[in-house]
Amino acid sequence: METKPFAELGLSPKVLSAVEAAGYTTATPIQSQAIPVALTGKDVLGIAQTGTGKTAAFTLPMITRLETGRARARMPRSLILAPTRELAAQVAQAFEKYGTNHKLDVALLIGGVSMDDQVKKLDRGVDVLIATPGRLLDHFQRGRLMLMGVEILVIDEADRMLDMGFIPDIEKICKLLPPRRQTLFFSATMPPEITRLVQQFLKDPVRIEVAKPATTAKTITQRFCFCPASEDWTKRELLRSLIRGENIKNGIIFCNRKRDVAVLHKSLVKHGFNAGALHGDMDQKSRMDTLDKFRSGEITLLAASDVAARGLDIPEVSHVFNFDLPWHSEDYVHRIGRTGRAGREGAAFSIVTAEDLKLFKDIEKITGDTPVWVGEQPTAEDFENAGKRRRGRGGKPAGSPQGHRHASSRKPEPRNENRGKEHRNAAPRHDRPQRGTEETPTRMDAAPTPRRDDRPEQRNRPERPAHAAAEAPRREQRQKPANDRTAPPASPRPASERQQPRPAGVSPAGGFAENVPAFLRKPARPAKVGSES
Repeated sequence: METKPFAELGLSPKVLSAVEAAGYTTATPIQSQAIPVALTGKDVLGIAQTGTGKTAAFTLPMITRLETGRARARMPRSLILAPTRELAAQVAQAFEKYGTNHKLDVALLIGGVSMDDQVKKLDRGVDVLIATPGRLLDHFQRGRLMLMGVEILVIDEADRMLDMGFIPDIEKICKLLPPRRQTLFFSATMPPEITRLVQQFLKDPVRIEVAKPATTAKTITQRFCFCPASEDWTKRELLRSLIRGENIKNGIIFCNRKRDVAVLHKSLVKHGFNAGALHGDMDQKSRMDTLDKFRSGEITLLAASDVAARGLDIPEVSHVFNFDLPWHSEDYVHRIGRTGRAGREGAAFSIVTAEDLKLFKDIEKITGDTPVWVGEQPTAEDFENAGKRRRGRGGKPAGSPQGHRHASSRKPEPRNENRGKEHRNAAPRHDRPQRGTEETPTRMDAAPTPRRDDRPEQRNRPERPAHAAAEAPRREQRQKPANDRTAPPASPRPASERQQPRPAGVSPAGGFAENVPAFLRKPARPAKVGSES
C-alpha cells in the first residue's frame, strides 16, 4: 500500500520537527491515510493489525489540532481510552516524544497509581487525558472530572476492549461526551459488537483499512513445534532447547494463565536464563519496572500473559514464543505481532500438544498460512483425536499406562438390592416409641441403643391408623412414671385436693417454690398450741 513522507501529510512545523528528531521520515500506510483525514476533523474508522503505527496515526494529528486553545480545570480537551495500563502508558510516552516542542498538559488515569496525584493534575487542567475505562468512570462518579469539554475522542484497540468486557463502560462514557466532537476509532478486527458501536457513536466515518482483519505480518517467520506429551515439564524442556538453538536478542514467551507465567519464570531463572515476568497480578510499579528493563536490554526473556499481547510498542523484539496456544485464534495474531514490527524481521515459535491441535486448526484458518513444523509432525490420527483426549492424574492422557484406566475396564460395583429398604420400611418418626414410655427403659438401667440396622422388628412394622397415633400421647401420659423429670406437666388435681390447705413455704402448682431444692426451702414453723385454761 502507498506510503508518503510526513512532510506531505499536513502536519504543523513543530510536529514535523519532533518526528524528524525521533528518526522518522516516511509514514506507514495507516499513518499516510489516517493523518490527513484526522486533521480535517472528520471521524475515522481505522482497521489495521497491530504493529502498523496506529498510535502515531492519531497522536500526530491530535497534537497539531491542540496547538491552539487552552485547557480548563477538570475539563480535558481530548480523551484517549485504552484497554490496559501498559497501552495507556505507551500512548503517554508517545505524546512526550512527539509533543516535545509543545506545552501540552497530559494526564494518565490508570489503576495502581495514587488517585490524589491524578486529581491534582485534573485540577490544573489537561489538554490530553489518557485513561482506562474503569478508572475514568471512577473519577467521574466522584465529581473530579467533567467531560463536556472533550473535542477529540480516541478509542484504541476496540476489539481488545470487547474481549475484556469494557464495551458497556465505553457506551456510558460516549453518552457523557458532547455530541459535536471528533471520534477516532481503531481496531484490528470488526466483530458484530464493534460494528454496532461504530454505527451508534461515529458520524459518517472515513473507513481506512490497510490489511485484512487478523492477518499476520509477512516479515514474521512462523514455526510450530509438536510436543506429543502434555506435561508442562516436557513443554518447558522443549522451550529451553528452542531458545538455545536460536540467536535471540530478546523474546517474549506467552502463557495462557498467570500462575503458569510465575512457574515458567522460576524455571527459566533456575536454568540460567536472564528472564522476567509480566502478568496481571503484579502491582503497577513492578510491571512498569519490568517493561523498562526489557526495553533497555537488562532482561532478555519476558514470560508474560496476554496482558502484554496488545499494543506494547517494543520495536526490536526478535522472537516470540507461544508456550501455550491461545484459546482464541485472534490472540495468536496479536501475540506474534510483538515481533516483526516496522518492517523488521522476526520469528515466532509455537509449542503444540496433542490436546492443542483443534486450536491449531483454528489458527491455520484465520491466518491462511501453510504451517511449517520443526521436528516431528502430528499424524492424521493425532488430528482425528484432537479434542477427544482427557488428561488424567499427573497430566497423563486418559488411557495411557500411567494414567487412569478406561471406564470400560473398571469392574462394576455389585448392586445391593436391599439397599435403602430399611429406610423405606422404617416407621415414621412420630410413630416411634418416645422416651419415658414402657417400651423404653429408664435412664438408670438403660442399655445401649441398637443401631437402626440391628432392629429388625422395625423394618416391616405396619403403620398404625391415624386414631391410634392420636391416642398414643394420652396413653403415654397415663403410663408415665412419676419420678421421670422429662414427663409433661401433670393433669389438674381433683377439687378435693385443691381445697386442702398447703403447708407453709409451698407455692401453688407451677409456682417458683416447686422448682427450689428441698434443702433451700425454709422449714415450716410448728403451729402454736394454746395453753389449757
